[in-house]
Amino acid sequence: MVPRAGPSKRSLSTQITYLAIAAATALLAVVVMLASWAVMRIDERALERENRFVQVGLEEVFERLPKEQDSSAIWDEAVLSSRANDGAWLDENLVEWMGAYYDHDQVFLLDPRNEPVRAAKDGSNVDPTIYEEVRDLVQPLVARLRAAMQAASAGMEDSTEAITGLGEIDAVAFDGGAAIISIRPVVPSSAAVTQEPGTEFLHVSLLRLNEPVIRQISQKFSLQALGFSLTPTETPGYASQPLFNTSGRIVGFFNWLPDRPALELVSQTAPVVVLGILAGLIALALLLLRLRRTSSKLEVSEAHAQFLAFHDPLTGVPNRALFEDRLERALATMRRTGGKIALHYIDLDRFKHVNDTLGHPAGDELIRQAATRLSEMLREADTIARLGGDEFAIIQVDPADHLGVEAQCERLLRAIDEQFDLGGDVARVGASIGVVIADDPSVTPRDMMRQADIALYEAKAAGRGRYRLFAGEMDETVRGRRALERELRAALREGTGLQLVYQPIYGAMSGALLGAEALVRWEHKELGLLAPDQFISIAEERGLIEPLGLWVLRTACRFAVTSNIPWIAVNVSPMQFSDENLAARVLDVVAQSGLPPRRLEIEITEGLLLQNSPVVQETLRKLRAAGVRIALDDFGTGYSSISYLRTYGVDKLKIDRSFVEQLGQGKDIDSIVKSIIDLARSMRMQVTAEGVETVAQQQLLVGMGCNQLQGFLLSRPLPEADLATQLSLDAHGQLRIGAGNQN
Repeated sequence: MVPRAGPSKRSLSTQITYLAIAAATALLAVVVMLASWAVMRIDERALERENRFVQVGLEEVFERLPKEQDSSAIWDEAVLSSRANDGAWLDENLVEWMGAYYDHDQVFLLDPRNEPVRAAKDGSNVDPTIYEEVRDLVQPLVARLRAAMQAASAGMEDSTEAITGLGEIDAVAFDGGAAIISIRPVVPSSAAVTQEPGTEFLHVSLLRLNEPVIRQISQKFSLQALGFSLTPTETPGYASQPLFNTSGRIVGFFNWLPDRPALELVSQTAPVVVLGILAGLIALALLLLRLRRTSSKLEVSEAHAQFLAFHDPLTGVPNRALFEDRLERALATMRRTGGKIALHYIDLDRFKHVNDTLGHPAGDELIRQAATRLSEMLREADTIARLGGDEFAIIQVDPADHLGVEAQCERLLRAIDEQFDLGGDVARVGASIGVVIADDPSVTPRDMMRQADIALYEAKAAGRGRYRLFAGEMDETVRGRRALERELRAALREGTGLQLVYQPIYGAMSGALLGAEALVRWEHKELGLLAPDQFISIAEERGLIEPLGLWVLRTACRFAVTSNIPWIAVNVSPMQFSDENLAARVLDVVAQSGLPPRRLEIEITEGLLLQNSPVVQETLRKLRAAGVRIALDDFGTGYSSISYLRTYGVDKLKIDRSFVEQLGQGKDIDSIVKSIIDLARSMRMQVTAEGVETVAQQQLLVGMGCNQLQGFLLSRPLPEADLATQLSLDAHGQLRIGAGNQN
């Protein structure tokens, strides 16, 4: 007999086959379960991330809308124009402009009775009665804001400081969809304008959650098919997230097609898995590889979201939140290990001029380039942050000493002082820096920020383009300057303490008294007589230069009308020329006083011409067309060119006293003064020499052909009565310079 071994072998093969099939089935089941769990988890994380993106995008809209309103609502002119119901100004700057520039769908300006006075829709002016369509939606927010404003400003004469920053914003169902309504008070930007509580106007903006807004969120966060509806979508595969208002009610739903990276992966690899265990193992390896890549993408996305939360989107440098955290950490390290910290506050000079003349895109590019230049000046351990607008801060960790901090300031100033190429336009701005150095373990971040801000204030007050280290006495200095500001404001309001003196100007050849320059003085009740350099800078910084300048002009014109002086000269600050209505204001004062315009001379500085401003050109053109003469003061100390003199139209050059006092001491200065006189003669201009204090200077200037002389040799500044006496003597031929007139 032949043994029957076959069936046993077949049984073993079957067992092995079954075992292999069972193992493969078990392995496949494990793979399927793990894959299913992984698919669900990854897609859930992706959905959670997209949910966060939707929320972040909506929060950005909620944050952006009030900021866009405040860009115009926090403005002296906005308050004044609202009170005056200046429709053209309000439309251009506060109502139509919001729609045209920021795409606000509906904009309203409400008066103190909460009634509309201006309205715009889709960037165009409309009848304010359109407000009735949204009154029921807006009024609850208005009531809450008014109540908050009333509580914040209770008992105050001026509500500005208390209500600045207040506002109401909420999402509402509107016109078959949803919209965001934001309400902000219209408040002044300086202490020059005040508002009594309850008299404030309100700025209302309505922004639809329409296709452009949804598309902006969708594109920024790569959300597919993002839309908005009043009900959650029933489309298979779509996700929904509710939008709640401040009362917790659902206004509508964001719907989008979520990214499902894991499910997409499984669908791509499924055909390979069914081919067998080997293919399944390969597919598993591919799946693990793909899962790793997907996880990396998620980490990158999360890192990017974290970056956006703590960095300035325009420049990429840390924002205020991260700056304060870094400063706190630096101080903690200093307390633990010793050493020092230097905090630099940096403010770009003349940035507003670039923004106004070249536009906001050029201003943004300037900010980006400035951040890059400042960053290149730092060590890796240091931190730069943008605090907002044109303000930056730098944390310098463990500087060697004060000299090291000052050297860093010099490097930063040089970096910003170089010209900027802004897409074809060239600009130079400069910077001011305030620095505080800390080594005291008890110092707080708030202390350092306050002290750096005070030092920055001092740097700007000292003339900009420089740095100042904080010193303890600066606190007292700032308090003193603020006290002077309040007292100067009271002096202007009450008409007490301010006075004018007049320095005569004489004909160089005839010796006749030709005119006089009006100079302002302030008889302070405690500090005594103050010269202009002790309070003019405060007036310019705190918005008082316009009323002060008009007071000087009005007083000088009244004196000139009542005397027989041929003409009177009045200095006008460059800051006054930012007012497009300056020419009209000057001519109105002249007309009210009864002084012929030809008897008024306006003195300006060379720096004003360097602005190359169309507003300045038009202002000077109007003044000269009316008969007012223009004199360029301190000529030769700036950078004016002949082309500027031709462009702007100047009637007189005044040679700066720094040249006059060096006459006769060297050929170089004599040649410069002679060249200025010859230039004036060739351009048919008069020329006045300032600061004549010696007979030798007088004789040299007369020999060079100078037309007019002014200085202590001839006369010191005189009160009105003394100048009237001089005018009387001159009228009778009893007064001529060079004949003992050295008052």
